[in-house]
Order: sequence, then structure tokens, then C-alpha cells
Amino acid sequence: MGERRFGEFVEVRRHGHVAELALDRPGAMNAVSSAMARSLTEACAALAADRDVRVVVLTSTHERAFCVGADLKERNSFTDAELLRQRPVTRAAYTAVLDLPVPTIAAVHGFALGGGFEIALACDVIVADPTAVVGLPEVSVGVIPGGGGTQLLPRRVGAARAAELIFSARRVEAAEARELGLVDLVAGAGEDRDEALAMAARMAANSPVGLRAAKRALRLGHGLDLRAGLEVEDAAWRSVAFSGDRAEGVAAFNEKRKPEWPGE
Repeated sequence: MGERRFGEFVEVRRHGHVAELALDRPGAMNAVSSAMARSLTEACAALAADRDVRVVVLTSTHERAFCVGADLKERNSFTDAELLRQRPVTRAAYTAVLDLPVPTIAAVHGFALGGGFEIALACDVIVADPTAVVGLPEVSVGVIPGGGGTQLLPRRVGAARAAELIFSARRVEAAEARELGLVDLVAGAGEDRDEALAMAARMAANSPVGLRAAKRALRLGHGLDLRAGLEVEDAAWRSVAFSGDRAEGVAAFNEKRKPEWPGE
């Protein structure tokens, strides 16, 4: 996969073993319409199936926003029945990001609100720049976070902090977001994408088999008691222990050279 568009609003670009998934609906600050949700789901499915992809970076082509969340103009035109039919479409998009089997990094500048912040929360790491403004304001428009926010945010910052942020619907600027753990790194002005791609390149230098297994262990083990979590880790370890990547990694270490991962 080189450079490829999925529908009108999502573009995937390749940087070696790193795939950049760019949200590209500049006319609406990347608001998630039904069409954009389908494109995001399709793009994630293609990336998940591509064994050459080791890390995915989610970016935005809009100068002032990562993603402002659900397309409320579209939703305003829906009947109740149409809104109900749209729900599986949008839910599939957020789940597709969450279920990517490789490490994922969100590069956030400007607004990342509601579903936009939920896309970022579905990633493993969030890199922001100083213009970033994040939040889950759904209760201010009569709904609740429906893209995983009520579950992902407390896992990131704890139940009480998540409750305060969701119930107040407040927007949080970059410095406080970093302090609260809503984002993981604040890069220089305009450098969120470059910093995220550089981080992804460092990750992608490692074993693709190891990366996928480590992510699986991290995700499946989260929330389990320690004993159960260690069993998840052991299963993941066994899945890589006799792999070609493990053999190559040990050989390269002993021969003091850079590994050439077979990816299996």
C-alpha cells in the first residue's frame, strides 16, 4: 500500500513500515459523518491486514483541528430511525481504530473534541502541540460520549477525573491536558505530526511480531487482576518465543548488527 484514499475523507500514506492515516475533511474540521466513519473503518481494516505495517499514526490535514467529533449538522437532519441506523456505522469506526493490532499514535493539534478526542483515546499514545484543545462535551448537547470515551478516559486518568471532565463537558488546553494525562507529550508548535512520526519510526525499528504481541498483552491484560494478567502475558510470550523474529533478534544482538526482521 503506497498512498491511498478511502472514500473522500481519509488518506493513508506510507513512511516505510509506518502508516499515516490522515483525517482529510477540511471543510468540516474533520467532523465524523456517516461517509467518513465508513472510510475510517475501511482504512483501519486495510491497515490491520497489512503485515508490512508496524505502527500507525493518526493525523489531520486541517490546520486548526484534529477532529471536532460527530457531524451534528448531518445528525440534525436525521429521523430517530435514521439515527438508530447510523449508530453501528459510527461505532464501527471508533472500534476499528481501537482494534488496530499494531501500536498507534495520535498527532493532535487544535480541536480534538467529542468523537475526535475518542479517536485519539483509542490510540496507544497521544502527541499534542500547544494549540491542542481536548474534551468530551457530549452532555452539553444532550448525549453522552459514544465512541468509547466513558470507558477509555477513566482507564487513562482514573474514574474521578474522568467523571469531572465528562460531567462538566469542559475543554482542556494542551498544558493542563499533559498535566492530567489526557495527552502524553506536548511537542513544539506545529510539530505534533513530525514528533509522532519520529516516535513511530523508533517503534517500527523493532520486531513486528513483538510489537503486535506486546500490544495484545497490554490491551487484553488491562483491568484483569495480576494473576490473570500474567497469564495473558505468558500466552503472548509463547506466541513470539519460537518466532523467526525472536531468532533473528537474538542472533543480531550476539553478532552486534542491526536485525533484519522476517516478521513471522
